[in-house]
Amino acid sequence: MLRLLGWIGRAVYGFTVEFGAILALLWRIIGYIPRAVRDRHLVFQQMAIVGADSLPLVILIGSFTGAIAALQATNLFAKFNLIAIARPYIGGSIATVVFTELTPVLTALVIAGRVGGAIAAQIGTMAVSEQLDALEMMAIDRDRYLGMPRVVAALTMMPVLAVFSNVVALVGAFILTALKFDFTAVMFFDSIVRFFRTSEVTIGLFKSFVFGGTTALIGCHVGMRTAGGAEGVGNSTVRAFTLSAAAILVLDALFGYIL
Repeated sequence: MLRLLGWIGRAVYGFTVEFGAILALLWRIIGYIPRAVRDRHLVFQQMAIVGADSLPLVILIGSFTGAIAALQATNLFAKFNLIAIARPYIGGSIATVVFTELTPVLTALVIAGRVGGAIAAQIGTMAVSEQLDALEMMAIDRDRYLGMPRVVAALTMMPVLAVFSNVVALVGAFILTALKFDFTAVMFFDSIVRFFRTSEVTIGLFKSFVFGGTTALIGCHVGMRTAGGAEGVGNSTVRAFTLSAAAILVLDALFGYIL
């Protein structure tokens, strides 16, 4: 029993210390955001990595996300022989789920795996090869030079990626419903227009904004604390993705309760 309580205490203490370190890093990066214009070449470089380089994967994931959402929605109504009654509402219901939940969360998880892990690996490699110490010797703040551009780029590009994912998800959903249940474009997209609410898109974009910043922030935090050579870099890459994915799901649950 005492051993269990000791393990719980160490886990809570470790979580509290690391959470505080992440918040401290966030505070320092926020202080450097006004320098984003001056350091725009660093920001644009990271925006290309987060945005343009990730776009093909996001489009692929988004198209199948919409198709799967349409498949589950139509199968549910078909199971209870309600597909004829539900036809006018299927497009709108799929759009609501895609805009508010599926696109922000799945896009964020994809970026957490591709970008969050890459950030941890890049900065972790610099840490184990003493490049971070070299930056300090040259009086270059690593939070400004490494952290701020990555966080700003993720905050900026994640909502843009979410918009692309929304569009291709709706196209994928329409193609599936058209092939399986003979939906027409007018029937499907008219349902979306009639039941569309701006708040649904706003909530999804806000989630993407927060998820993107969280992913980059955790990647920077884990990378800067890397130690142990090549093995440590590999562990940091996995840990960055694990922490980012967990944070995304926890934040999504909180948003679902609050919004």
